Amino acid sequence: MARISANRTFPEKGSLLPTNLSVSAWPSRRRSMAARLLKPIAVACAGSLSTITLLFITVKVDSDNTLKSQDLISSLCPQAEVLVPHINHELWSAVGEGMSTNDFKIIAIDWLSGAVQIETETYDDLGPVGEDPRWENRLLFHEYLENTFPLVHSALKLERINTYGLLYTWQGSNVSLKPSLLMAHFDVVPVNSDTLSEWAYPPYSGHFDGKLIWGRGSNDDKSGLISTIGAIEVLLRHGFQPTRTFVIAFGFDEEGGGLHGAKELADAMLNRYGQNSFAFIIDEGGGFSEQFGTVIATPGIAEKGSMNANIYLAAPGGHSSTPPEHTSIGILSALLVQLENHPFEVHIERGTSSYELLQCFAEHGATIPSTLRDAIKDSANSDDALQQVENILFKDPWFKSLIGTTQAVDVIRGGVKSNALPEQAWAIVNHRIATTSSVNATTKHDIDLFLPLAIEFGLEFSVFGEILYVPDAEMKGNLKFTTSVGLEPAPITPINSAQYQLLSGTIKATYNAHRALQGNNIVVGPGMPTGNTDTKYYWSLSEHIFRYKHHNGGSSNNPLSGAHTVNESFSVDSLLETIRFFVTLILNADESNEF
Repeated sequence: MARISANRTFPEKGSLLPTNLSVSAWPSRRRSMAARLLKPIAVACAGSLSTITLLFITVKVDSDNTLKSQDLISSLCPQAEVLVPHINHELWSAVGEGMSTNDFKIIAIDWLSGAVQIETETYDDLGPVGEDPRWENRLLFHEYLENTFPLVHSALKLERINTYGLLYTWQGSNVSLKPSLLMAHFDVVPVNSDTLSEWAYPPYSGHFDGKLIWGRGSNDDKSGLISTIGAIEVLLRHGFQPTRTFVIAFGFDEEGGGLHGAKELADAMLNRYGQNSFAFIIDEGGGFSEQFGTVIATPGIAEKGSMNANIYLAAPGGHSSTPPEHTSIGILSALLVQLENHPFEVHIERGTSSYELLQCFAEHGATIPSTLRDAIKDSANSDDALQQVENILFKDPWFKSLIGTTQAVDVIRGGVKSNALPEQAWAIVNHRIATTSSVNATTKHDIDLFLPLAIEFGLEFSVFGEILYVPDAEMKGNLKFTTSVGLEPAPITPINSAQYQLLSGTIKATYNAHRALQGNNIVVGPGMPTGNTDTKYYWSLSEHIFRYKHHNGGSSNNPLSGAHTVNESFSVDSLLETIRFFVTLILNADESNEF
């Protein structure tokens, strides 16, 4: 008689699975998915989640540059005022004038160009730090920073964490203020040698063509790092000394998951400063671009989780002249087709960052179609209107994938010879987990789909090494399921905070100053990057984590200027504006006494 384990418990694995795996413990996919989707994300805000026209605190800049709470007002997408430094206004103006000169432009180009020329590639098979010599190019980058930014390296305390991680401390005069943390990473994804002929300029040339700085890492993320450390160098040249302490952490293996770099840096800071010890954290992430006829900046306040499902199938081998009805590769293929034919249900949840960004589009988008605008506004209290919003927006596969949990079959292996039955076959499926879901729900979704096929094909089915199902007849093979990575969705950064208002006001001030504008010319709405950053190790350090690099996502005429691609590049105009952003952010944060 077939046996399904009813009372087995599984290893903790981050609470990936329920302890009781009886058939009755596995409700229908529709029921379990509905329960998951009905669980709201708790987003901190004033007012009730029962209505989407929420009450938020609006702020103004008083004469002493502190953020003052005013009356609560009702708005779909409340906006902060433009925030410029007050105490250090003359300094800020002088720095801005200097950054507008051609001389500074040349300096900034040289900064990023030189950084790109140092090959700091991260490979998936790198060995331990101190053993694998491929890590050692990071030392060349250290030397480059020391030679290029002498004031930073004379005024700030520098510690090397796990050999290559860089931790700078810019000590402030008021130790009662929480420090702020600025992050970046200086490693890059490798360049495929087969694509070298496709590059307009050699990938590590750092070539400047008059508009763009070309090369691997120019966009991701050496431009962010150079903008951060460059802003500090400029402020030091002008004699600025902070009141608030600023900590700067540069990781060296973000493209490989950050285990050796960001994790070690985070552990060092946690041991020194403790839980929730930083006022806010800024790392790489979103920028700004025109959306529905309005320029909108989208600092990331959330991140999806991620998980790899590892599927391993073993079956008897033999000569291919006498094959069974299904080979291991055939069965594995059926399992993967089962996954792809049953994608995760996707719904837009009220109260999530994505829904709040839609409110910004409805409230401020100059050219948003009236049908979509009305549907977004009506969706506050109407499920039918929310369904209409989904029907419109889910026509864009990119937007739909941003909202829901995704699955991508990325790796498959099996077989060694054309006339030998494959004894083994395995695959890796990568999941990016919606902010409304969890690793546990994602794992259960996969197992729910695989269990019926294990029964159909007569496979012994084990999950994390514990047997879930044993066939009653002849066993045709073994199906093993495990997961790796297992990163839960990130905690949501509240947007009704002084930190979010300060960041929003800084974005607006930078945008205006770079273009010599006045007034409100850019909208700020909550965003979410499509991937994960090094901040996944920093959750315990602050409740206010923003993934944002102030650059114009639509500024380049090069359609292949993005990260991880052939012809990666970054515009000098974006570089100058990003440096200005960090100058403004540091000065604004230094003057605030709201956190």
